[in-house]
Amino acid sequence: MSAIIDTFIAPPCFDEIALLFQDDHLLVINKPSGLLSLSGKNPQNLDSVHYRLVKRFPGCTLVHRLDFGTSGLMVVARTKAINAALCQQFSQRTVRKTYQALLCGHLADDDGVIDAAIAKDPAQFPRMVICAIQGKPARSRYQVTERSYYRGKEGKELPVTRVELTPETGRTHQLRIHCQQLGHPILGCDLYGGLALSGAEQAERLMLHASGLTFLHPVSGETLHLSAASPF
Repeated sequence: MSAIIDTFIAPPCFDEIALLFQDDHLLVINKPSGLLSLSGKNPQNLDSVHYRLVKRFPGCTLVHRLDFGTSGLMVVARTKAINAALCQQFSQRTVRKTYQALLCGHLADDDGVIDAAIAKDPAQFPRMVICAIQGKPARSRYQVTERSYYRGKEGKELPVTRVELTPETGRTHQLRIHCQQLGHPILGCDLYGGLALSGAEQAERLMLHASGLTFLHPVSGETLHLSAASPF
């Protein structure tokens, strides 16, 4: 079996990371779209959230990741013990995450649940697939906030639906593939149909933003509510 090779080269990202919360134990940042969470094996993919932050905060580690094209909130641990405590909250699903997204087309329903197990696609790295047999359980909720039109690169207006997404699990590409399963992929999504539906009128980025994060501070026990407005 041949080794899987990732040929992706990230273009330069000139946007800054916004620091929204900081203490001796952890950070909460707003990641720009077009920045890797972790540096890749290819030396051309060195720039990343971790690469930038570790220069300012030696020893910091990522508790979770956002896809390259996704912007928004990430929590970063400043010590190994804090990382372990925060990872436990994520694994126990006590962390509440909300996302804003623009979906291709106008959804018929105002809200709903997507319940579809997700597995790795052995033939098309890094894609995932819906697979009831081999997949891990995955569940997402959506709430429509607006139906409107998006002006594409060449001036054509595309029907889009703005939704708030709430993942109840944290599978790789969960929201992207669940929206595809819904029949309305995320605008600008290169892996799950968000480019094909919009043709040449594709968006300049993946229209997915981590807008809300709620979790317990591992030391103080305080409930932290962080938010970052959608840039689109």
